[in-house]
Amino acid sequence: MTVIFVLSAQPDLSTGLGVWDFIGRKIVHITEYGVLCFLWWRAFRRLAATSRTALAVAFCISLAYAGTDEFHQTFVHGRHGTPVDVAIDAAGMAIACLLVLSRERT
Repeated sequence: MTVIFVLSAQPDLSTGLGVWDFIGRKIVHITEYGVLCFLWWRAFRRLAATSRTALAVAFCISLAYAGTDEFHQTFVHGRHGTPVDVAIDAAGMAIACLLVLSRERT
């Protein structure tokens, strides 16, 4: 979460590659929040009644952090927070959840 915060505090992360830069940043969003959700699940899976409960808690914590991260970006010069980025982050979390659930079924 610290890494996400530090990167969000940077005024400009553009590489100058145009559309590839945009696509790359969205892939990073998906990946970093998928990993965050997975790590929260790992932290809670032994404490929760079921793995699905731990997964739901991990998803909610990660989603809340995504929202606060986008809010934080509204205060950074050259950046702006958008609900679209929260949705993209949520897609990464959903992918992580699906991967965890598919692994548990086997």
